[in-house]
Amino acid sequence: MSPHVPLVPSPCLQAPTGSFLYAKIKYMEFLSKSVEETAKIASNFAKATLDKADFANTATVVGLYGELGSGKTTFMKYLAESFGIKETIQSPTFVIEKIYELENLSVQISKHFQHLIHIDAYRIEKEEEIINLGWNEITSDPKNLICIEWPEQIFGIMPEHIRINFEHSDKESERKIKIAP
Repeated sequence: MSPHVPLVPSPCLQAPTGSFLYAKIKYMEFLSKSVEETAKIASNFAKATLDKADFANTATVVGLYGELGSGKTTFMKYLAESFGIKETIQSPTFVIEKIYELENLSVQISKHFQHLIHIDAYRIEKEEEIINLGWNEITSDPKNLICIEWPEQIFGIMPEHIRINFEHSDKESERKIKIAP
């Protein structure tokens, strides 16, 4: 990881206000210069979500924002890997939703989450399409960690969530990643 890229929140990067629900998730900015650095950022984020899960009464929802090829699915792959998921992670563009069981992995993870739910809303034309997939049920379960690529497609029904923005950088292999509660 580049020495100038912090992996822990810096006081100058902390958001001035934040919601109680995501109070333990701080505003952070990273410049990832490699897939390995993105993996480290995802791993640290996974640890932070476990802290948040202690007082949640609804699902933990993460919106993954960014253009095509900006790193959303790569981040998701390493987030899942951080939770011990061995399956190949691909964006569920055509199936819309993929649910990964977490309860049989480690005690630390299953104490907080039972499911990692990966949604790709890119092809969603109407919010009712997501609602028909059981949206209200999955977002109300505090044992769910829900990560949504293209959340702007369902903006009207997105609950309070953590925002992760991915941007292309000047170099092909670099990505700017911003995490905000």
